[in-house]
Amino acid sequence: MKLKVKDIDIATGWPLVAVLNEFDALKLDLHYEDRIKIKKGRKSVIAIIDIADSKKIVSCGQIGLYEEVLTKLNAKSGNFVDIFLVEKPVSIQYIKKKLKGKKLSYKEFYQIIDDIIKNKLSEIEITYFVSACYMHELDIEETVSLTKAMINTGEILKFNKYPVIDKHCIGGVAGNRTTMVVVPIVAAAGLTIPKTSSRSITSPSGTADTMEVLCNVCFSIKEIKKIIKKTNACLVWGGSVNLAPADDKIIRIEHPVSLDPEGQLLASILAKKKSVSATHLLVDIPIGIGAKITNRKRAFHFKRLFEAISKKLGIKIMVVITDGSQPIGNGIGPALEARDVMWVLENDLRQPFDLREKSVKMAGLLLEIGGKAKKGTGAKKALEILESGTAYKKMIEIIKAQGGKKVKADNIKIGKFRYNFKANKSGLIVHIDNESISKIARFAGAPLDKSAGIYLHKHVKDSVKKGDKIFTIHAKNRQKLKYAVNVLKKTDGVVIK
Repeated sequence: MKLKVKDIDIATGWPLVAVLNEFDALKLDLHYEDRIKIKKGRKSVIAIIDIADSKKIVSCGQIGLYEEVLTKLNAKSGNFVDIFLVEKPVSIQYIKKKLKGKKLSYKEFYQIIDDIIKNKLSEIEITYFVSACYMHELDIEETVSLTKAMINTGEILKFNKYPVIDKHCIGGVAGNRTTMVVVPIVAAAGLTIPKTSSRSITSPSGTADTMEVLCNVCFSIKEIKKIIKKTNACLVWGGSVNLAPADDKIIRIEHPVSLDPEGQLLASILAKKKSVSATHLLVDIPIGIGAKITNRKRAFHFKRLFEAISKKLGIKIMVVITDGSQPIGNGIGPALEARDVMWVLENDLRQPFDLREKSVKMAGLLLEIGGKAKKGTGAKKALEILESGTAYKKMIEIIKAQGGKKVKADNIKIGKFRYNFKANKSGLIVHIDNESISKIARFAGAPLDKSAGIYLHKHVKDSVKKGDKIFTIHAKNRQKLKYAVNVLKKTDGVVIK
C-alpha cells in the first residue's frame, strides 16, 4: 500500500513510530502496536503503529511519521512510501517464556537485546521483559548470558595495555563524586582508567553532569582512544558512545516505577565495564537509609554476586561496602560538586575532607589491585600523589584533552539566588536524608541548571546551635528557588537531637 508522508514534528526519544488513519488501519487489519515495514527507495525501517481516529492528525491515504523514522528514511512531508505487514519479532516469544518463569539462553537474551537496540520492540514489550526479570530473578548463568548479550550488541573499547582499571558506585548517595578525584590519581600513577559515566536519572547530578561543568563529555570511541593515549584516562558520558547501548533504554523503562531487577542491575554495570575492556574493577556499595542498599545483609549478597559473575567474565574485582547513610562532600549539584572536586585536587582548606578521605581510600585500593602499590600501602601512595599536586596536574591534562580550559575551583559559577536553612534548635545532627536532600536540589534546578543545588555546611555528628546554617540552596532564578524552598518546608531531611 502506498501512502503520503506527513511529518508529525514530534520525536519519541527512540521507538520508531508511525501513525495510520483508523480507516486505512482497518483495511489492512492492523491494530495498535502492530508492526509495518516502511520503504522509501532503497531505505526501509520497521515501525510500530499508532492509530489516529481524527483526520486532523492523519487523514486517509497518509502516514504520519515521527522524527526518528523520517531521519532513517530521509523522508519529508509529501513524499510517498510503501508499507508492508511484518510479523512480530521472535524475541517476544522469549519474553513470554521468561514471564512463565523459564530460563533463557544466551541466544534468547541476545535476540531480545538486539531487538531493543534496533527499535523492534515497543516500550510496552520491553516493560514486560523488565517485569519478567523482576518477578523471576535471573540466576548467575542467565546474568552472565545477559551481560554478554549487552556487550556483544555494542562496540568495545580495546587497548593494547594491561591492566585496564575501572570503578563503579551503585549509587543512592547524594554528592559522592569520588570518581573525579580517583581517576586523576590513578592515571597519574601510570595506570589506564577509561571512565565512562552516566548522567543523572533521579539524582541532582551524575558524574558526567558534574564533569561537563569543566569540559566536554561527549566523544566518539575514536576520540576517547586519543584522549586516553594522551592522558591515561578519560571522564566521559557513556551514553554518547555505542557501548552496551541497550542499557540506557532498559533503565528508562525501569525508572517510572523504580523497578531494578537484580540480574539486570548486575548485567548493566558489568557490561559497561567489559565494554571498555576493564581487567580490574573496584565496586563501591554504599549502605544506609536513602541509599540503594539499606542493610549489610543485602550488600554482602550483592558482593557475592558481583564476585561470581565477574570471575566468569574474566574481570578481577574488589567489592567494598561503605557508609552511605549521609551525603558525601558538601556540594550537591553539578557546579557545586565540581567545585568540591577541584578544591580537593587543589588541596584547598575549603575542601570537603570526607570526600577527600573516601577518594584516597578508593584510589589506594585501585593502585594496589593495579600493581602500583603493595597491599596496605595504596592509600599512602594515593595521598602522596594528591598532596604533591600531581593529581591536579593530571586532571587539568584530562580537562584540556576533552576540550576544556584550565580551571580553578573559585571560578566555577554557582547559582546566585540563595536560601539558608538554619537549625531550629541546638543539638547534634543525627541524620541527613540522601533522598530529601537530592529532591530539594533537583527542585532548585539541578542537574539541568548546572549552577543549582545544595551546599552542606554541616554533616551528621556535627553539633549546632539554634540559628546555625545547616545548608544553603542555590538556584539560577527566584522561581526555582521558591520551588525548592516549598519542598524544603515539607521535608527538610535533617534530624537534630
